[in-house]
Amino acid sequence: MKKSFLGLSAATSLGVLASFGIGVPQADAALLVGNTRGNNVLIFDERSGTFGGEFIPAGTGGLQDPDDLTFGPDGNLYITSGSATSGAILKFDGETGEFLGRFDQGGTLLRPYGLAFGPDNKVYVSSFLTDEILRYDAVTGEFIDVFASGAGTVNGLNGPNDLLFGADGSLFVTTQGSVRGSFSVFYESQVLKYDIATGASSVFVPQPEPSPESFGFVSFLGLTFGPDGDLFTSDFANGIRRYDEITGELIDTISTNYTGTIPSNNFIGNLTFDPNNILYSVGFDFTQGNQGAILRFDGETGDPLPSDGQSSSVFVPTNPLLRRPIGIAYSPIVVPEPGLAIALLVLGAAGVASRTKRDRSNS
Repeated sequence: MKKSFLGLSAATSLGVLASFGIGVPQADAALLVGNTRGNNVLIFDERSGTFGGEFIPAGTGGLQDPDDLTFGPDGNLYITSGSATSGAILKFDGETGEFLGRFDQGGTLLRPYGLAFGPDNKVYVSSFLTDEILRYDAVTGEFIDVFASGAGTVNGLNGPNDLLFGADGSLFVTTQGSVRGSFSVFYESQVLKYDIATGASSVFVPQPEPSPESFGFVSFLGLTFGPDGDLFTSDFANGIRRYDEITGELIDTISTNYTGTIPSNNFIGNLTFDPNNILYSVGFDFTQGNQGAILRFDGETGDPLPSDGQSSSVFVPTNPLLRRPIGIAYSPIVVPEPGLAIALLVLGAAGVASRTKRDRSNS
């Protein structure tokens, strides 16, 4: 009798969930998005774009302005967090979002942005407001040294953003240039390349001509490699550019002006690929209170891949859930949708309460 009751409760619960449009199966894969104005990380189904709730609730572990989301070799999620007066690397379970503690131990990080695990078992982090790249032990988080600095010079580390290691072990770095601070001296937004053994740097991609859909400036931000090895970089001012990883030759440009205005009403955050060569990015509309959207493209052709009912490259349309999103990461790990888990807990609690009430009335 007890088993029959539980089976009935489960069936009823699933029926109620279905009536609310809450899918029972877990998402095969997910897109994680960092909300810089929500201080949280949201989860979206990678196939349908369905919102799955908060993967990391607001402020967990002191989370603030989560810009860069990086999965480490251990499968955990590392997030750069901080403001104009603070900075930290926070570590979370890559499957559950559980806070595992502060990773960085020492060093001075101010508004950290990019983070990358190097082939030398060190973690490299860009400290945006100190114009430095710091190194940490990849296991213990112990501060090692300041790997690179040199702001205020032509071709220098002027506002480092994202970090990415190439197949040859070189470190690629995007710099924001003079957009970061004073325009009294002009410094270009570039992609720099570092030899981590010697610390020597070179300009891999000089500042290109601004996108005709932008406000007339360039601000390199995100970095990722496509499945064919080409280097993709996002421009905060608008556009995604594709470069040959070896030569730095420009191969293609992709429009990210999903608001359709000239100049565009939207700015652009980071970018990520899934295993099917689909490219995702995030943006936000500054005329709509910095509400964000998720964009989707064919990674080979650059063609926009809007979801049903949407236009341009819009996969998840502008909505208040996305609050100035910058970070985005594809997660190959099966992640339960938080909305489903909460609904099951609520319905389960309701079922237990109902049964307890009946048991008491019959006693």
